[in-house]
Amino acid sequence: MADDYYMHNNVSNSDDSESELNLSTPELKGYLSKWTNYIHGWQPRFIVLKDGTLSYYKSEQDSDFGCRGAISLQKATIKSHEFDECRFDVSIGQNVWYLRAENPEDKRNWIEVLQSYKTDYPETVSLRRHGSTISLQSNTLSTASGSSLKRVSRGLREKMHEIETYRDILYGQIETLQRYFDVLHQKNEDNTPLDLGDGLRPIDFKGEAITFRETTAGVITTLQHCLDIISQKEESFKKKLDREVDRRKKAEEQYRICKEELSKNRNSTIPGPDLEEGPHSTIPEDEFFDAVETGLDKIEEDRQLRVRLKFQSQQSQISTTSSVIINQETDDGNQQSEDFGTGAQARTHKLWPEIDKICTEQLYQARQGVGDSGNGWQLFADEGEMKMYRREEEVDGMVIDPLKSCHVVKGVTAREMCHYFFDPAYRNDWETTLEDVQIVDNVAPDTLVFLQTYKRIWPASQRDALFWSHMRKITDNLDHGAHDVWVVCNHSNQNEEYPPANQGKCVRIYLTVILVCQTYLTPGKDSKTATRDDLTCKITYCSTVNPGGWAPATVLRAIYKKEYPKFLKRFTGYVLDQCKNKPIMY
Repeated sequence: MADDYYMHNNVSNSDDSESELNLSTPELKGYLSKWTNYIHGWQPRFIVLKDGTLSYYKSEQDSDFGCRGAISLQKATIKSHEFDECRFDVSIGQNVWYLRAENPEDKRNWIEVLQSYKTDYPETVSLRRHGSTISLQSNTLSTASGSSLKRVSRGLREKMHEIETYRDILYGQIETLQRYFDVLHQKNEDNTPLDLGDGLRPIDFKGEAITFRETTAGVITTLQHCLDIISQKEESFKKKLDREVDRRKKAEEQYRICKEELSKNRNSTIPGPDLEEGPHSTIPEDEFFDAVETGLDKIEEDRQLRVRLKFQSQQSQISTTSSVIINQETDDGNQQSEDFGTGAQARTHKLWPEIDKICTEQLYQARQGVGDSGNGWQLFADEGEMKMYRREEEVDGMVIDPLKSCHVVKGVTAREMCHYFFDPAYRNDWETTLEDVQIVDNVAPDTLVFLQTYKRIWPASQRDALFWSHMRKITDNLDHGAHDVWVVCNHSNQNEEYPPANQGKCVRIYLTVILVCQTYLTPGKDSKTATRDDLTCKITYCSTVNPGGWAPATVLRAIYKKEYPKFLKRFTGYVLDQCKNKPIMY
């Protein structure tokens, strides 16, 4: 949610050295989603970067009343998340901030500024403390091994002093020799007695030359000693570097092994958005349920907000536009009905034998009763015309309780109910937990293969489902009085041509679902004379879902008990709202 950025370049002019270096301090502030806890999940927070410290506030208005937390970036680790393209983490030891931007571009902006501030800030401090290049070099050397470097520096300084001493001796000897040659030159011109001045006696030039030679030899020897010392220390540093490289490789290998072990166990001791579900989860079942329930409630609130906004938008549309849309959808529905009547394209597809077999089996199961015949069905929701039953079943410790619900809705047809259940154009409007819907295979107008990705509801892992969906009209064995029967059947598929399961961040769901809808007309009415007041749709919905991963059985059953009635009422209400002002579709 980083919807507001401010970048400033602050140049300090406190002294000449800082002015010449043109040091700058980046600042950044804006809204991001921050992980709070396993109950409230992600919440918008106002994040501020200033003077090397990252602080957060509940809102921008609260920024005048003190921050809720702060992290110094000098020793912080900034890491982009492996799967979530909008998330990054800022941590110091056990203190971790999980942050999410509104989009990948905002995330990159934040990371770029935080990383540059983190790398540049220590150098800025050292430059402000030391006003010259020598001071900077001294500061750099001080970070290496202490005692050995001090000894090296002292030995080099002593040798430098020796060279300076030899230099002074050489200067004196050169000056003496020059004066000697000058006087000698004068002597040769006017034959005056040799006088070196300052009471100096005539010198032995041969002796001066020998002394000069020995002095230069001493300089060369001293320089050679300096080179030897440097070479020895260079070799010593190289050995230390090799040892440090070996230690780093061993540390990296240990880190890799530990990371693999942690990823296998999925048992994080630091609560956060990456704490996955599993039989060894440290979250108690009641807290697990509270977290999932809160996530679902938030999704429902978002859906209701979208519905209100959509309603307001529809109210502002002119009636002529609505008429065009209604007529167009009616034409599309009639054309689609004709396409469903053929079904020839689907019957030539390699999936057809499985589709026909599963649809026949599921239709038979849906027509079976749920009475007290010892078949294990338990009534868990009874709300007027809507009744829901389930059987408790587990496979390998995972809850796959079959569900069966019966409902009666007035004012719509079976064709309309199945049309909105099958058509992907409407799916995001009534199935609130969807994040993405892809059609991976267009088998026929009445048969599609979907890859659906569901929103992650922490602490459960994110799920996806790959399944074919088939819609057909039933023409045989109709119930007494039924005008027509339509069904939609969904069943998971693992064809090798389609995306494989459990690749990446999602856990694959396996499902089998059938929606059976029957249209009843008021006695004496037919499809041409009936109005919506004469329509009654009897609905039977059956589903068996394998969640694909571990979750507490009590939590799953509690969620099913709460969410399935909401889902069925939400879907039927959506269809009623879509059809109330449109021609009847049979």
